[in-house]
Amino acid sequence: MPSLDNLLSSVGSSTRRAARALRDTATWRPLLLGQMQRLGVESVPIGLFIALFTGIVLALLASYIFTGSVPRYFVGALVGKTIMMELGPVLTGMALAGRVGANIAAEIGTMKVTEQVDALETLAYNPDSYLVVPRVIAATVMFPVVTAFAVIVGIGAGWITATALLDLSNFEFAKGLKFFYHFKDLWFGLLKSASFGFAVALLGAHRGLSTTGGAEGVGRETTRAVVLGCEAILVLDAFWALVLL
Repeated sequence: MPSLDNLLSSVGSSTRRAARALRDTATWRPLLLGQMQRLGVESVPIGLFIALFTGIVLALLASYIFTGSVPRYFVGALVGKTIMMELGPVLTGMALAGRVGANIAAEIGTMKVTEQVDALETLAYNPDSYLVVPRVIAATVMFPVVTAFAVIVGIGAGWITATALLDLSNFEFAKGLKFFYHFKDLWFGLLKSASFGFAVALLGAHRGLSTTGGAEGVGRETTRAVVLGCEAILVLDAFWALVLL
């Protein structure tokens, strides 16, 4: 495993190359929609599945914590704020780090060890423009989209659970949901999701381009990409909380 200094230096170098490759729009723009489909649209079921059960558990936990101490409509407040600001973005980001980060690292890593990346350079393609930029932009744009769907489903699941199992009325849940709501709750979560998508895709591409050693190396770098993506999500989550809350 590379040292932290070497890792940060390599990621910084990858970021600068990707930033320079942004100018090569003729190469990466035709690939963007395909990557948004693969990395974002096809990841929606994963986000919804996680959000569904997170909403159910949150409603049950809130009921357990608040019963006998605070008004029951606080169940709606806890479910809404927690899913919008924290669990929706972070759990969705973690799940997508496993799918998207691993996908990018494995695909680019395989191309690297089979010398397809070298072939791209021979054909006068910039690998950063062709492989890295469309994936990073697609993940940065689509992570918030998947998170938005997850937030809707998570709150809906919490709502249904509260009314069906906890004898909470629709009016009480909606009152709690609106009571502490601020517009910042929503964009804070979506902003975090965009940064998660950027980090997961960039780290996946970086590990893919660093692959050596054949199939074993592809597996090793894919695992590293997932681990680094999850760690980056936790660091960014703390960073945004310190900066914006």
